[in-house]
Amino acid sequence: MGMIKGITIKLYEKTKTGEDAFGHPIFEETPVEVNNVLVAPVTSEAIITDQDLQGKREVYQLAIPKGDTHEWRNRKVEFFGKTFRTVNVPEEGIEDLIPLDWNKKVKVERYE
Repeated sequence: MGMIKGITIKLYEKTKTGEDAFGHPIFEETPVEVNNVLVAPVTSEAIITDQDLQGKREVYQLAIPKGDTHEWRNRKVEFFGKTFRTVNVPEEGIEDLIPLDWNKKVKVERYE
């Protein structure tokens, strides 16, 4: 039996580049590669529950490797040749108490 290995995904980091005429921030999105991310489909029951509660359809859950310092809230991500957006706040566990290589998870929905 082989070791569990994630895929490389693109995470778009946001950098504030200025403000518009109304004082709202303007951001530039820059892709960075994040290696060893696990991708799992969200069950249909969870999609229905979350959609009812939040009005969003979550399609996949990502497991983020230990030691990752990227911001995952409200970010665009790309994998499987498609674009998604993270939803909710990422959940994080204590690294030393989790036996595998991942200690954060975040859900994503399809982004058109």
